Amino acid sequence: MMALIDCNNFYVSCERVFNPSLEGRPVGVLSNNDGCVVARSNELKALGVEMGAAMHLLTPDVRRQAVLLSSNYALYGDMSQRVTEVLGEFSPHVEVYSIDESFVGFQGFDEDTLEQRGQALRDTVKKWTGIPVSVGFAPTRVLAKVANRAAKKHPAYKDQGVCKLLAESPSTKALLKQLPVTDLWGVARRTGKRLRVMGIETAWDLREADPKHIRRHFSVVQERIVWELRGQSSIQLDDMSQPKQQIMVSRSFGRLTNDPHQLREALRHHAARAGEKLRKQHSVTSAVMVFIRTNPFRTDLPQYHQRVMITLERPTDDSREIIAAGVKGLRRLWRKGYAYHKAGLILLDLSPKANRQLTLTETPQTDEEAKRSERLMATMDKLNRELGKGAIQMGLPRKDNAWVLRSERRTPRYTTQWNELLVVK
Repeated sequence: MMALIDCNNFYVSCERVFNPSLEGRPVGVLSNNDGCVVARSNELKALGVEMGAAMHLLTPDVRRQAVLLSSNYALYGDMSQRVTEVLGEFSPHVEVYSIDESFVGFQGFDEDTLEQRGQALRDTVKKWTGIPVSVGFAPTRVLAKVANRAAKKHPAYKDQGVCKLLAESPSTKALLKQLPVTDLWGVARRTGKRLRVMGIETAWDLREADPKHIRRHFSVVQERIVWELRGQSSIQLDDMSQPKQQIMVSRSFGRLTNDPHQLREALRHHAARAGEKLRKQHSVTSAVMVFIRTNPFRTDLPQYHQRVMITLERPTDDSREIIAAGVKGLRRLWRKGYAYHKAGLILLDLSPKANRQLTLTETPQTDEEAKRSERLMATMDKLNRELGKGAIQMGLPRKDNAWVLRSERRTPRYTTQWNELLVVK
């Protein structure tokens, strides 16, 4: 058996740990640049605020009642790590799936004791970190996802926050019959539409489908979901997180700017971040698309939106070469007389680094140059993991840059910045 541990309303819960006065109040966490709601407390959901709602479109009534905060990712990341450390006290088999979810293996434990262990786990995480979690036990990852959903939302389980599902139990069958197939982990909306055309509308319908038929019409991953629903473990986390075919890094600026130096600094920052993501999935890129634009909502200002493709001399994951491509693209794009609102880049034509083939058109690189590049990038990534994101950067940005994100409502980074530690009087 395994369990999916999911932190409830994680970003909001992190804020409430250090500000208990937020308990019971409608709280929302905003996206970068304080644009949209990306996390909601149950109280804010009850007011009808949808995920992704634009802050400036919230009604005056909601704005009066709600507490809206800027994203505080340094705090959320550190709290996530603390929760993961607590989970390690209950099992040596912890697989982190996302910032607020982990699969925990309970192989060899007596099934009759799992719900009790789940309750102890919830109590310990809450006591040691302040974060409330839900626990879903099942023999497979897909069923554990269903169990966790029930632990959060189903009246029979949500008071305890723990749900155990066995593959052949009547309670599992009842839940799967009520669950729309698009609410299953790994079933996208487009796939759900195709399944409905085939008469498969619920998770139970998919469970009873012919696995070979599903594989023939969809993919091997969809076939494995069928087996998982039947209680046969078939999916690894790698199956659900395939390498991306494109990597985009882009942000709207905190304020408009016509300074090409600030645009260059923004693109340099984005290119370094894109290179880090590229190396994390062990890929290389052969082309970089660079784009800049003005604010389309400022109809009182001249508008400009353009992009350019920069082909690299050879496939690479070196941030220096990606930055150089970004700067080259900016030189071609920048026009005087416009107030720019956004800049970014997209890494294209990605391929696995381990087994890529050389082509006749690429500029060769010596083994020594390749090894030096690999060592440098690996050292940078290691230092940024250990010392914190941005500890090592490709050039330092100037103060008061226009492209720096707005975070006017951000709370202190209580656990990662010495000068923002919580003060108890």
